[in-house]
Amino acid sequence: MELDALQGILGEINGLGATLVAISPQQVEYNLAMQQEKMLQFEMLSDPGNRVAESYCLVYQLPEELQEVYKQFDLNLPMYNSDDSWTLPLTARFVIDQGKIIRSAEINTDYTIRPEPENTIKALNSL
Repeated sequence: MELDALQGILGEINGLGATLVAISPQQVEYNLAMQQEKMLQFEMLSDPGNRVAESYCLVYQLPEELQEVYKQFDLNLPMYNSDDSWTLPLTARFVIDQGKIIRSAEINTDYTIRPEPENTIKALNSL
């Protein structure tokens, strides 16, 4: 899982003077539970209603047939996200410098394809 991979490179990220922050539309309580369960040592912020993701044009609407699949597997997205929009953020990773400029961006419309941790380290090394 992506969070585990990020935890695996956290030492390198911190060693380069960077800070790792994950953003999820899940409610704070679910983010905290995931942090504890996976023993994540980086901050997970909550983005209610995908407002931050939407400001970067990174939100998509789950089609009705996919909503039904989620429901069949008891994946209650409205409960986790405290929002009945059935929207999710695209998979994305940004490296932002101290001047608040995005220096690297990896975005994919296929949620099964995640940015490689090594690419993040390369982007940080290039700063």
